[in-house]
Amino acid sequence: MVCNDFNTQDARVTLPDIGQQFKILLQDKVGCDVTFEVSGEMFPAHRCVLAARSKVFRAQLFGPMIEGITSSAIQIKDMEAKVFVALLSFIYSDSFPEMEDKAQAVEVEEEEAVEDEIPEVEEGQEEEAREHVTWLQWLQDLFVAADRYDIQQLKSLCEKQLSENIGVSSVASTLALAEQHHCHRLKDACLNFIQVQSPKCLGKVMVTDGWKHITTTYPSVLDELIVKLASNQKEKKRKHKTMFC
Repeated sequence: MVCNDFNTQDARVTLPDIGQQFKILLQDKVGCDVTFEVSGEMFPAHRCVLAARSKVFRAQLFGPMIEGITSSAIQIKDMEAKVFVALLSFIYSDSFPEMEDKAQAVEVEEEEAVEDEIPEVEEGQEEEAREHVTWLQWLQDLFVAADRYDIQQLKSLCEKQLSENIGVSSVASTLALAEQHHCHRLKDACLNFIQVQSPKCLGKVMVTDGWKHITTTYPSVLDELIVKLASNQKEKKRKHKTMFC
């Protein structure tokens, strides 16, 4: 048997890791034994892989819930196909997924719905802003899917990216998700973002659909925000007095 020298160029070639190999297994559909129907699209998968990565899938595919599953495809409601694709990608590869067909997704968005969420931008940046809005909606949906199937690592990664991409047009919808899914760090990040905004920016936040959702569904969040705003004002007054003492 001949062993290659570790200093040769061949030895420096990056070999596929287990995540890549599992992802290839999914792409090639080798040994798939369960099919999901999401938004009219079919997605073959492997029961054992799903069960190993998600307690929810384990209960659905091997627990008492299996009695309600027939030989036909398992239907998953209230989820877009591109979100389920990303969910499967993470389950198999353990790497944060990218949104597939990003440009195409932007084109099929309803024009008026996207227009309402796009912040004011200079001409030439509008397409980039549209893509960001679409990506952010996908990220929020992936966050919900991760929580739904109890995939905590993916949920944490989504939470981190949502925290890093808070904006005037999205902060309210992200805050509502944080409250609904009990993510205290994400909730604090949203509240901290809101409390330092100018009156003009606060006005923009308050006309978003996300803000309307909060006022009707999670009114207690408004109480917390008022407390933070009041605390912020007291701190400003204290610093002002200190400067002139």
